[in-house]
Amino acid sequence: MRKTLLPLLCIVAFISFATAQKKQITVEEIYNGAFRTEGMDALRSLKNGKQYTILNRNRSDRTTAIDKYDYKTQKKVETVLSSADLEAIDNFESYAFNADETKILLATELEDIYRRSKLGVYYVYDIATKTLTKISDSKIQEPTLSPDGKQVAYASDNNLYLFDIQSKTAKPITTDGEKNKIINGITDWVYEEEFAFVRAYDWNSDGSKIAYLRFDETDVPQFSMDVFGTGLYPTEEEFKYPKAGEENATVSLHLYDVASGTSAEVDLGNAYYVPRIKWMNHPNYLSVQTLNRHQNHLKLLEVNAKDNSVSLLMEEKDDAYIDITDNLTFLADDSFIWTSENDGFNHIYLYDSDGNLMNQITKGEWEVTDYYGYDQKNDKVYYQSTENGSINRDVYSISSSGKNKKRLSEREGQNSADFSADFSNYINTFSSASTPFEYTLHSSSNGKKLKNITTNDALLDKLKGYEMSPKEFSTININGNDLHMYMIKPANFDPNKEYPLLMFQYSGPGSQQVSNRWMGANDYWHQMLASEGYVIACVDGRGTGFKGADFKKSTYMNLVKYETEDQIAAARKLSELPYIDEERTGIWGWSFGGHMSTNALLKGSDVFEMAIAVAPVTSWRFYDTIYTERFMRTPAENPSGYDDNSPFNYPEKLQGKYLLVHGSGDDNVHLQNTMRMVEALIQANKQFEWAIYPDKNHGIYGGNTRIHLFNKMTDFIHENLGKEVEGKTSITDQAGPIKG
Repeated sequence: MRKTLLPLLCIVAFISFATAQKKQITVEEIYNGAFRTEGMDALRSLKNGKQYTILNRNRSDRTTAIDKYDYKTQKKVETVLSSADLEAIDNFESYAFNADETKILLATELEDIYRRSKLGVYYVYDIATKTLTKISDSKIQEPTLSPDGKQVAYASDNNLYLFDIQSKTAKPITTDGEKNKIINGITDWVYEEEFAFVRAYDWNSDGSKIAYLRFDETDVPQFSMDVFGTGLYPTEEEFKYPKAGEENATVSLHLYDVASGTSAEVDLGNAYYVPRIKWMNHPNYLSVQTLNRHQNHLKLLEVNAKDNSVSLLMEEKDDAYIDITDNLTFLADDSFIWTSENDGFNHIYLYDSDGNLMNQITKGEWEVTDYYGYDQKNDKVYYQSTENGSINRDVYSISSSGKNKKRLSEREGQNSADFSADFSNYINTFSSASTPFEYTLHSSSNGKKLKNITTNDALLDKLKGYEMSPKEFSTININGNDLHMYMIKPANFDPNKEYPLLMFQYSGPGSQQVSNRWMGANDYWHQMLASEGYVIACVDGRGTGFKGADFKKSTYMNLVKYETEDQIAAARKLSELPYIDEERTGIWGWSFGGHMSTNALLKGSDVFEMAIAVAPVTSWRFYDTIYTERFMRTPAENPSGYDDNSPFNYPEKLQGKYLLVHGSGDDNVHLQNTMRMVEALIQANKQFEWAIYPDKNHGIYGGNTRIHLFNKMTDFIHENLGKEVEGKTSITDQAGPIKG
């Protein structure tokens, strides 16, 4: 193949680390936390707007404390509570105040269930009397304090309960909960995973009502996983999991009256999904969001809790799908702020209390990526957006009329804000590809920095002793689109030599990997590989996010088809670079990215010599209803969309080296995906490598698991990209010795 220099407009995130006498990062250091960043854990602004609390952990004695700080001086005012002063518990892992900040809910002994759900032992701490009350002797889920701090609602064994703090007694709100049949107040598996919430109940503003969702899973197909454990016989974990096209739980809305102790069902008509409920400021009005099964028709409903009547506030329709967010905010008079892709980009809209559009607050060919709130006193809406380029994030203020917009953040990279309760100040979290997280205090009126709070300068100093390379950001034109890309080259890069190329991607709808932010664990591993003589590249192809709805939804009904085409075309174009060895190109990814790397190796066999797929989907028929049907509709409606890009339907295409990895306890992307791929490759008489991690979930972690996994992946890369290729010089000769 003739090699020509690919024109790249590079914005280089420069890290000034010399290469001589530097150490190389190791897998063991990465996954033992050697490069951990410091932050501000569980930041809560207090109602007075002048102070905030954070959770400080003492790693030496394993105690935790809730410390109060003054915004203006940044000095610690007091320790609100320390676990060292509590006899009943050794430490607590999180905390929450009630509405008037007189009580604190403390979480201890937390135990993961699925991605977001946890069981725990919870206590209520009374600040005035310094008394600690245990809510339940057994582990419970999602407790919340009533607004007056006198009661706690919580879930246990699929039922809701109400605990009275003074009498220390609990009474049931529901009694029909049953595993794998009825769930009250807690979401089922697929709602938790795809609508991203667990607590499916909410107190109204005066504590007189609790709204909750009830999930009837009776007709949902049941999934089972073997749990190997350490005993003589494995056990089996069974839970309801609706795969694409199968039955979902029937969801209903109920209102519980605290005074009478009775519940009533609310008729939501033909609502298929109920992805959000939220009380308005007026205690008698509840908002409910509903979706049809195709997820392209959203309704915002208003429920009158006096008579349970339902009216339509507003609705949206889309040719593809509508994303669910947590941006709905009710103002003092219950007019509300809403975000929508209605004009092709995600923007902020203002509606009156009857659901009439008053104004589109933000406009432009850029995306609002976070909504922080509305300061009604000064008529300012605060938000985060991509106005300074989609790989960056900045904080802005704007009036509700859409005028007087001001960029509050100044530095190019990732800026996010945590505002004080009165919106007078905010704490800005900043990072970039060259700067680890920094926390600074700013004035909300003009963005002026008032004080430095904390940095990760110690980490930067530590990294000066390691061989590091900058991320080079650029765009690459692929299939008619300018796609964002980053590249990491060896620190001793010589443009006159040839290097193997390893591509990384995720590629899922609305996702982003090419971003001007500080490094995560994968980035450190990529730095390690770069120091061993590899060029690393990442390209966000069609379907990824923050470039408008049309770009994101271009893959609708054909997941991984166009995304795979973009990765193959990008690899082919990068191979034209004079310093890339076109015969040593690999790709890897996890989950959706594992599906992608598998497809890229099979469909791009003339381009890729190697791929690693970790916990991959291999057929969308095996994945859940909400996610899959959002982008593909059902298998009955779109069979070719499901099958034409399922790699176990064309295993004969495998030419390169393939490593397939999965956790046997993956409740999300089931091991079934890998087993079907394995069987297809065996029957096609194709050789490959694979590894199963016993009882590990989709994250494949715990103990030395990540170290073992990434050492295995490193060795596989060295064996198949770093070795001598016919007519080529080995990577050892070109770029110095490699490890392993």
